[in-house]
Amino acid sequence: MTNTLRIDKWLWFARFFKTRSLVASVIDAGEVRLNGQVIAKTSQGLRPGDDLVFPTGKRLRRVTVLALAERRGPAAEAQALYREEEPPPAEEF
Repeated sequence: MTNTLRIDKWLWFARFFKTRSLVASVIDAGEVRLNGQVIAKTSQGLRPGDDLVFPTGKRLRRVTVLALAERRGPAAEAQALYREEEPPPAEEF
């Protein structure tokens, strides 16, 4: 496994979105931030230790990437990929 993974794949592998096309639509809308910067491409590389902020439904989420994955596995496996953090206030996003 390499030390980076496409952000769209990681968000799908971690089971935050049902499809990669949903991830792409959220990224294209400028609603995903990686380490405080808005992401413009679904191919953006992601590493362990990175901080992600993104919406899921009506909820704003902030997670720290703990590990990369090679596949979309069961929920328990997906939850080991990240640590949930306190989301930023909506006015900061």
